[in-house]
Amino acid sequence: MNNKKVCIVGLGGVGGYIGCMLAQHFDNIYFFARGERLESFKEKGLKLYSETNGEFTVFPTMASNDAAELGVMDYIFLSVKNFSLEQVCADISAMIDEHTVIIPLLNGVEVSDKIRSLIGKSIVIDGLIYITSGAYKDFSIHHTSSYGTVHIGNGLHGQNVKNILSEVQELLQSANITCVIETDIESAIWTKYILNCAYNVVTAYYKATTGDIKKNVVAVMQLKLLLEEACIVARTLKINIADNLEEVHLTHILEKQSESATSSLNRDIIAGRQNELDIFSGKLLELAASCQLKLPMTEFFYKELTT
Repeated sequence: MNNKKVCIVGLGGVGGYIGCMLAQHFDNIYFFARGERLESFKEKGLKLYSETNGEFTVFPTMASNDAAELGVMDYIFLSVKNFSLEQVCADISAMIDEHTVIIPLLNGVEVSDKIRSLIGKSIVIDGLIYITSGAYKDFSIHHTSSYGTVHIGNGLHGQNVKNILSEVQELLQSANITCVIETDIESAIWTKYILNCAYNVVTAYYKATTGDIKKNVVAVMQLKLLLEEACIVARTLKINIADNLEEVHLTHILEKQSESATSSLNRDIIAGRQNELDIFSGKLLELAASCQLKLPMTEFFYKELTT
């Protein structure tokens, strides 16, 4: 794998974690970054604070805001926010040719299809990650969960990418990142999406942690209703989710999740940054309308958080 060029695009909580873990183990890791973040990487590298992997600092082979300077990549891990996806795909075009494998680790559904339509070349697989990790003001990465698991699969509708999936899995697992190859990646993506459509929205509305939500009887009820609404949409669209997914997610949040955890949506809204509410509630309402479904709880939170 040291003969392969790997670039991380989007070095927040997710991409920063992936970048640190890969750069600790390989000598061919590149960072695509801009502004103060780029200058910080060049001056002092990127530091990871991880409950499971300890503390360490890495320096990439090269960090740049110029895709042409970085050159054509074998693998690109893409972990930007959805609202910047179109611009980023244009910006990194010089790093991509027909053999480049893009692994998107973004929130939401139908992400890989959008990337394929924007780029028109390369091999785009489907992916997602379960992790609690954030970037601090000094751009250091704080990984606060005991897990950090990437799930990948074939979203190419019939094209055989089995060898590519195995290569990506080997790359990640060689850097101590758990990677699961899914036989039904659409189901896996929707399973996480349903969780986000409930947990992210409730924590953002109440500006709360998991511990805060657990103490709020009304919030727990709303969380349950949001999970049920998202599952109804998925089942109407014939997505193969678990029959008891609502209960599984609710139990995970209330009994297994760290009480100090919160969502990226909550962090972004508190900080006054552009956020992904439209990727969660907005997109879910759009899909519900296409199925002639009403989602009163989702609609309530969407209106409240957009005003």
